[in-house]
Amino acid sequence: MSAPTSPRPSAPASPELEAGLERHRRELTGYCYRMLGSLPDAEDAVQETFTRAWRSIDRFEGRAALRTWLYKIASNVCFDALQAGQRRAIPVDLGPATTAEGMLAKGPTGEEDWVGPAPDSLVIDLAADPASVTQARESVRLAYVAALQHLPARQRAVLILRDVLNWRAQEVAELLHLSTAAVNSALQRARATLAARDLEPLELTTATADDTTTELLARFLDAFERYDMDALALLMRDDVTQSMPPYPLWLRGRAELIAWMSGAGAGCANSRFVLMTVNGVRGFAQYRDGGATPWSISVPVFDADGLLQDITFFLETDGSLFRACGLPPRLEGVPDDAPTPGAVAPHRPA
Repeated sequence: MSAPTSPRPSAPASPELEAGLERHRRELTGYCYRMLGSLPDAEDAVQETFTRAWRSIDRFEGRAALRTWLYKIASNVCFDALQAGQRRAIPVDLGPATTAEGMLAKGPTGEEDWVGPAPDSLVIDLAADPASVTQARESVRLAYVAALQHLPARQRAVLILRDVLNWRAQEVAELLHLSTAAVNSALQRARATLAARDLEPLELTTATADDTTTELLARFLDAFERYDMDALALLMRDDVTQSMPPYPLWLRGRAELIAWMSGAGAGCANSRFVLMTVNGVRGFAQYRDGGATPWSISVPVFDADGLLQDITFFLETDGSLFRACGLPPRLEGVPDDAPTPGAVAPHRPA
């Protein structure tokens, strides 16, 4: 989606209304992110929602709650966007694993092909009660958001509104102009699709950001910072997986990951890290060259035994990913003669 440029109506609305719109920005961004699988697209969708709201404010007579009205507009914006674009995915959706030697055999594709990362602070109300925050974090896990992209648009909306936001069936029916029976049927089909992908709706997992995963991540980053392959290997499952969007290939197995990090990925030595909470888990931003080059937003998942189960490195390509996450283009303390950050991505082998 591109940023909307439509002007607001000539008749100004009240500051109270404008403040009311802004109060709903984060939760609408979270809704649109789950719908579209992309934080930039979600932010564009919310801006378009506000633009449409301003245009039609004279027809809003308070017969529905402002929040419900905004969700109705946001749903329509997302439906329009989904009609125009292809389904976003994660690399493991596209085929079998490759080897460390073949990881770069296919070049990077466009950002629009991939489910992207989202910092929790931009899509979740972290001030809500702990149970609500836990459920919200589960609903922005990469696996969950990627599974949502397999659903038709209205099934997707029904599932999010019912299972994530806990709306009543009648409320969803009124919002989407469906019968209650149609909403219940869509919800059953959506849940069946998730179950077929071995993903139960909002199943609580050890991936949720908490003190335990913070400790696990600290151990992993300590080994990563030292680039100690033996220590890293001890922290991985035998069947650990790794992917690096926008590259469409992925790896499976401890030996392949260590071979990758020792070979083509060896440029990650001398990296520095910024901790962040992203897609419901403790993750990190990685800067290569001692902090000079923004490299990736990384989303790790640890299993119940404290071993790395999966890690996704969302590679920075033009600076926009780090900007969207509110991260600096380089870290403090980087020498002036260090490489200047820019568009980065692994070089394909000659």
